[in-house]
Amino acid sequence: MAERRDPFWDVVASFGVEEVFVLPEWIQQEVQQDSVSSPGIKGDMEALEKEIAGCMKCPLGATRKNIVFGEGNPESGILFVGEGPGANEDETGRPFVGRSGKLLDRIFASIGLDRSKLFIANIVKCRPPGNRTPSAEEAEICGRYLERQIEIMRPGIIVALGASAARTLLGTRKGIGLLRGELHRYMDTPVLATYHPAALLRSPALKRPVWEDMKRLKSFMEQTGLPRTEGETNG
Repeated sequence: MAERRDPFWDVVASFGVEEVFVLPEWIQQEVQQDSVSSPGIKGDMEALEKEIAGCMKCPLGATRKNIVFGEGNPESGILFVGEGPGANEDETGRPFVGRSGKLLDRIFASIGLDRSKLFIANIVKCRPPGNRTPSAEEAEICGRYLERQIEIMRPGIIVALGASAARTLLGTRKGIGLLRGELHRYMDTPVLATYHPAALLRSPALKRPVWEDMKRLKSFMEQTGLPRTEGETNG
């Protein structure tokens, strides 16, 4: 980090002054000012959530009930990304609270995670009517908010739930069957793609490959020290 320069101290130094007595309360005031100007990851996420409240930049804003910003611990270093809110999520403003969400919670628990140890978001923050796949325009416009969430969180890994999330993050047209089973990258962040919980409800046979993906995630977490603990997010 570059040293911060203050014109006042440059003038003082020009007179040959090498040491200056500073009252403790002056130092405390400086620390408080720094803390106010640097709210941290949680503060930045809260500011972003307030900023996008009432967003009407794409057609989804006209039919939604609630924006589903995301929830969990943005400092954890683990980010799960789905496609978009469904009816239950639109009603509550929370991600993955229906049948898929209950299954996802069980998947988390299978590798020692819960929502306090990760963050869940979606490609789009508003429900597409009829739970259809978001259009390219909607994914591009709303995806900018996800990009900013990722910039703030600086996750150690992203887990893409389903083909739509994986294709959007990775900029590919490949199916989820071809994308899962290995680590990809979004910018500098590793990405693990797996099936969406809704697909498991339709096809229970997919539980085995998802379990293999979760074991791979757990191994990655152990190797990289995820989820992060308090104090590790400022580095």
